[in-house]
Amino acid sequence: MKITGYRTLRTHRNWGRPVGDVNGFIASGITEVSVLILETDAGLEGVGIGSDHGVAELFPAIEGRDPRAVISLYDSLLARSFKAGHVGATFGGIAILDSAFWDLKAKAVDQPLWRLLGAEDRFVPGYASGLDIALDDEALVAFYQEMAQRGFTAGKLKGGRDAEADIRRLLLMRDALGERTRRPALMLDANESWHLKQAVRYVAEVEQAVDLTWIEEPLRRWDVEGHKRLSAQVRASVATGENLTGLEQFRALLARGAADILQTGAVWGITHFLRVAGAALAHDVPVSPVGLTANPAVAHAAAATPNHLSAEVQDLGAPFGVTVDQEYDGGGIVLGDHIGAGITIDETLIRTEDAHGNWREAAGPHVRPSRAGFALTFPSHLATESEPRN
Repeated sequence: MKITGYRTLRTHRNWGRPVGDVNGFIASGITEVSVLILETDAGLEGVGIGSDHGVAELFPAIEGRDPRAVISLYDSLLARSFKAGHVGATFGGIAILDSAFWDLKAKAVDQPLWRLLGAEDRFVPGYASGLDIALDDEALVAFYQEMAQRGFTAGKLKGGRDAEADIRRLLLMRDALGERTRRPALMLDANESWHLKQAVRYVAEVEQAVDLTWIEEPLRRWDVEGHKRLSAQVRASVATGENLTGLEQFRALLARGAADILQTGAVWGITHFLRVAGAALAHDVPVSPVGLTANPAVAHAAAATPNHLSAEVQDLGAPFGVTVDQEYDGGGIVLGDHIGAGITIDETLIRTEDAHGNWREAAGPHVRPSRAGFALTFPSHLATESEPRN
């Protein structure tokens, strides 16, 4: 079997609510989704979801090769981007191809991907995460109540600008998730919006009222010493890593014991997750994939990972024209028996739809505010930039 070509599509996800974090939010609740379909001379096709940035430049490294040679192909993609570097958006292009390789590999042996990867149990433990910075209290409670009905007993709040508001909302989330347990696991995600001492003071204040399970991305992703110092000064675990692209970027975090929970962005693909998880296992550090909505195939890898802790579940639906063979029940993801990664694409339907969304719009969470990490006080509203002065 040889790779002969690929095609890409753009569809969208309608979240049905505004989504974002302390850096900004998408008011429309509509975001873009890239789909890649890898073609072979055997008639089998592999599906990848995520980011297709740089695929045209990467594709010559894999054209004409056997897609089942996943690890060799992955390393060839890294080598293809050697001089420019595989950091940032280019890593998304590598990941979407990598996900299509794994889908094809499982299809070639007529197995669901989770079984091919060595998992015995199709269940993937998860936690609820509403990307909820722009939700009012009523909508916040409604989201976590719905997730509690699916068995979720842990939730993550987007916050970091108003400790009193975060405490109030964490307690609302606790009560909403309390249907299944008296003590839900509560997490707070600051999305790199603090400097070190700010983080220490903020988390200490929250911990006076809330038993915080972890604090996520409190500092810039590269601040190894800061994460280590913070972990020593707060009770909560420190979780970070979702925006690191490549195994080598995790080396210092692991060597210095700077992350209590190591995270990977699902959008960065399956092989990346497996490599980071293996390195973390050698250090007795648990791992957690973030944002499975961006690449649901990573859930199959999580099922086969011995040090997997819990996966972020942000939405119960799927992108327009996309069907994913999985269910949400028992506080996690129940993977199906569909061969491959269980993803089916209705290309005709997608091409009829004209809805658009953009994670990178200026008001959204993918654009960092210019004064992030430099505030002495926090306004209680959601505005992320100061009003211009004439």
